[in-house]
Amino acid sequence: MRKLLAAFVLIASVLGCGMSSASAHLVAKVDLSSQTMTVINNGRVVYRWPVSTARKGYVTPTGSWRAKRIHRMWYSRKYDMSPMPYSVFYHRGYAIHGTGAVSRLGRPASHGCVRLHTANAKIFYSMVRKVGMGNTRVVVQR
Repeated sequence: MRKLLAAFVLIASVLGCGMSSASAHLVAKVDLSSQTMTVINNGRVVYRWPVSTARKGYVTPTGSWRAKRIHRMWYSRKYDMSPMPYSVFYHRGYAIHGTGAVSRLGRPASHGCVRLHTANAKIFYSMVRKVGMGNTRVVVQR
């Protein structure tokens, strides 16, 4: 029985049946064209929020990443110690985080990060803490 179970685990890992972007417990899909973020938890859409991504002259990279690190409060060393509450970093220095510039949500306004209303960033941050960074995917698409 143990050999059969070990063989199954080996085959599943070889075939990619382990944790993938498609099977992540928590997925944040950022749509650059609509300036929205859809939060999918266990395959169910649970939130859809307006965001601000990169304004002209800056880039929000597209792709798919695992969450790398989280901070209840982070201050950007690159941009004059700007506050980044409830930050979920996913690729290099890019993060999903709260903003005080809520009037700009729904249109490009950032240096590249994904900005959310701080209340929504807090919800997302809490969800990431609960499911774990390894079970969280950030997908940014056009």
